[in-house]
Amino acid sequence: MKLFKRIGYVLLIILVGIQFIPARSNQSSEMLSTEFVNVYEVPENVQQILLNSCYNCHSNNTNYPWYSYVQPIGLLLENHIYKAKAELNLSEFGDYSVRKQRSKLKSMISQIEKGEMPMTSYTFIHREARLPPEDKNKLIDYLKTLKNTSHEN
Repeated sequence: MKLFKRIGYVLLIILVGIQFIPARSNQSSEMLSTEFVNVYEVPENVQQILLNSCYNCHSNNTNYPWYSYVQPIGLLLENHIYKAKAELNLSEFGDYSVRKQRSKLKSMISQIEKGEMPMTSYTFIHREARLPPEDKNKLIDYLKTLKNTSHEN
């Protein structure tokens, strides 16, 4: 019994201690000229879908929920956002080469069509990020049109 108490105390100390480890912030108040929505003429309704369903993880400005300030959740979110931005950063889309932009558009279309994006683990908590069929079709149609007509900007 003493062993379980000691283990419990050690775990409690570790849990309290990691609260002092700050997670990096992915927040910027400036809207870059390289933002996807600034590089292309994005219809307002599609722009809103992108902002609600994609931008929180795939841009330089994350709107953090309250629980992101509790460790180790904050560190897990930080890692998830870092990986998401490494794969696709909509804030820096204009810096991508035309070839890379087309490749990213193709990947976005494929993942949205398959229901891989936005991730279920994200939409479970963030219901506003869910893509109803109508929004999903609008976004896919727009991205397909863009992929087929994209050119050097």
